[in-house]
Amino acid sequence: MRFANQVAIVTGAGRGIGQAIAMRLASEGARVAVVSRTEPNANRTADEINSKYAGLAKAYAVDVASHSAVKSLAEQILADFSRVDILVNNAGLTRDGLSMRMSESDWDVVVDTNLKGAFNFIQAVERPMIKQRSGRIINIASVAGIMGNAGQANYAASKAGLLGLTKSIARELASRNITANAVAPGFIQTDMTDVLPEQVKTGVTGQIPMGTFGQPEDIASAVAFLASAEAKYITGQCLVVDGGMVM
Repeated sequence: MRFANQVAIVTGAGRGIGQAIAMRLASEGARVAVVSRTEPNANRTADEINSKYAGLAKAYAVDVASHSAVKSLAEQILADFSRVDILVNNAGLTRDGLSMRMSESDWDVVVDTNLKGAFNFIQAVERPMIKQRSGRIINIASVAGIMGNAGQANYAASKAGLLGLTKSIARELASRNITANAVAPGFIQTDMTDVLPEQVKTGVTGQIPMGTFGQPEDIASAVAFLASAEAKYITGQCLVVDGGMVM
């Protein structure tokens, strides 16, 4: 029970990787603010947590790209839980297409959600964490932000930006006993990858030394480590969980 008496905010927790992270933190005692863009998704994850770990989760819906909405939601979460110990910025989306044909709206919605959304939540919880002189901030990046990916200029740029944001926040908050790290998943078996054509999946698998896609629980395990006391001297780092794809 590494996270007993701690409160975690997990964005994009309605399904996939975010849901696995929320479940993992709750399984180790954390009370979890389950944040999703839509109420049904947030409620589904919170209900699953509460059915297994009674009373440890509460659901919230917000568009993370809205600075004012995130600020208001963070105030509500603090009112409900009294503190925030762990922030996991997982909310993200894709709008793939070659750069020469990418619309401005497809660029903006990806960067605003994936990068600005993380900044919005970080800014919203910084002061409470500074006041309690402790905290863990974990941003879910991507191997696309490290090596780039054709057809994903917007997504890769947003995830690369997350790495720079992580390092800057780590430097700003280290003296207050607050760490900031990133986890960069490779190809993980989720709704997002399930829709890929089999030919594409086969091609991608051939680039992964371990020969298989990862599972959401693999990312949840990395997050749980970085959120724990065992990682108290790790900050400003990116833990790549990709089966060896970009080593």
